[in-house]
Amino acid sequence: MRVSYKRLLKSILNVGLCASIGITAVVAGTAATANAATAKSKELINYGEKYIGTPYLYGAVPYMTNAFDCSSFTQYVFDNFDITLPRTSIDQALKGQKVAKGYLSMGDLVFFKTNGYGISHVAIYAGNNKILHSANDGVEISDMDSNYWSSKYVTARRVLN
Repeated sequence: MRVSYKRLLKSILNVGLCASIGITAVVAGTAATANAATAKSKELINYGEKYIGTPYLYGAVPYMTNAFDCSSFTQYVFDNFDITLPRTSIDQALKGQKVAKGYLSMGDLVFFKTNGYGISHVAIYAGNNKILHSANDGVEISDMDSNYWSSKYVTARRVLN
């Protein structure tokens, strides 16, 4: 059996390229699997649900509990679990490990573009395509599959261990 040098070189380059792509995915930190809901993630959601109905206030003061905007809500909830998050949704989107939409786990941060410019909203993934967040009607649970939220999805990050 005779193999041409050209074919051998092409095979080596293809294997090298595939290996590079695989290593890049690991280095970039994309979570490849969903995590089952843990006791900690369930506790986080239960804690956040205590605030359902709390009014929305854009620019709410951090750690104030009589009103939240989206990022002050996530910051407050995660702080209760000793996870420090920045104040804004765009800065929170830089924390943790990137998660593909198909691999979301309860407790992941989910980010949306609601203003037409970039990330402008953050929510906590509550499982079963639901999000827990502070929006115009206050803290609530919404369906990520709704026309509104599904069209605004940008990315997700895992900050809960």
